[in-house]
Amino acid sequence: MTDLFAPHVPEDIENKRPLADRLRPKSLAEVTGQPHLTGPDGALTRMIGAGSLGSMVFWGPPGTGKTTVARLLSGEADLAFEQISAIFSGVADLKKVFETARARRMNGRQTLLFVDEIHRFNRAQQDSFLPVMEDGTIILVGATTENPSFELNAALLSRARVLTFRSHDAESLAELMKRAEEAEGKALPLDDAARETLVMMADGDGRAILTLAEEVWRSARADERLDPQSLMNIVQRRAPIYDKGQDGHYNLISALHKSVRGSDPDAALYYLARMLDAGEDPLYIGRRLVRMASEDIGLADPQALPIVSAAKDAYDYLGSPEGELALAEACVYLATAPKSNSVEVAFHAAMAAAKQHGSLMPPKHILNAPTKLMKEQGYNAGYRYDHDEPDAFSGQDYFPTEMGRQKFYHPPERGFEREINKRLQWWEKLRRERNGS
Repeated sequence: MTDLFAPHVPEDIENKRPLADRLRPKSLAEVTGQPHLTGPDGALTRMIGAGSLGSMVFWGPPGTGKTTVARLLSGEADLAFEQISAIFSGVADLKKVFETARARRMNGRQTLLFVDEIHRFNRAQQDSFLPVMEDGTIILVGATTENPSFELNAALLSRARVLTFRSHDAESLAELMKRAEEAEGKALPLDDAARETLVMMADGDGRAILTLAEEVWRSARADERLDPQSLMNIVQRRAPIYDKGQDGHYNLISALHKSVRGSDPDAALYYLARMLDAGEDPLYIGRRLVRMASEDIGLADPQALPIVSAAKDAYDYLGSPEGELALAEACVYLATAPKSNSVEVAFHAAMAAAKQHGSLMPPKHILNAPTKLMKEQGYNAGYRYDHDEPDAFSGQDYFPTEMGRQKFYHPPERGFEREINKRLQWWEKLRRERNGS
């Protein structure tokens, strides 16, 4: 296996390697952007200092150093390094790696096995790691961009420590640019505003900023100094890190939902814009806004649901970009509307009661009696037609006799529900009076 850190690489070959590859750190202390892991008091620094490594899962976005750190760990712990990718490997490949690791262990050396995209292995493939992790044949280091709680087996996670890699911040990306300039022996032809723009384009990805820097050097003319607009003309804007089927998708819709629930229209608009900018299906966002109208606003503002439904239909009619404004309008309306989850709470309580009590018969007095036999059995006997009663309210009991009267809906004193609450209290008073209780 080729060692990316091997010395004595011919200079002409060395210079042809991508900048991101040439600038890989040579020690944990050189790693940027992950001080909680590789800093003086970082988790990995402490492990190396204690002389004991266990199996780990590196979880974080692309370009944060997961592969590099795994290689550095093997070097600093004097472990043999093996690397496979779950995209290109199967059970046969794993068996070969395990056999090699067993032979190596017999000779007194342990193996660090780095598995890139480990979440792509299926359950059976993930289970195959368990025996060789338990007997010490390998120290597993898996890398994933997806939430391990959802993508990896519980048995595997119970044998490995999850370490989170964070996106690079502006400071660490600026440090990477400085290292690139030192390695190339020349400054990037950017003014201060363009340097900030390049950091923004990298979107927290260390590999990306080095790749973008290379592109700037390739494209800029002699003695040219680029401003932000010139930079964007040369280096096309990099798409935000967002996978519509994975964590980025769920994180942003969760942020949007909680911003609406928290009555923050500015944050809600920001996350709405983030999702649209990243290419999310606007109709998906529309459907989620409809859900928020029912779940978080409810009867505190009964107009929320028809307004948001109309906004979704407006987008469906207009398309992008015109229809996106309707979604923004709905988003702000929901965020500024009074909030109540009383209907949701009541519905879940009613569902729980329905499951708990089973198929109870409704009281006979509210059942229709279309046949003579049903009349003889008491169906519809004693039913009081509410419209013929004073105040159009009979006060009858409608629950199954075995259950007795239940209370699921408890509207708070918010918005329109104040009026609903007054009405319910009045009905309850009438019910007690007319039932003599």
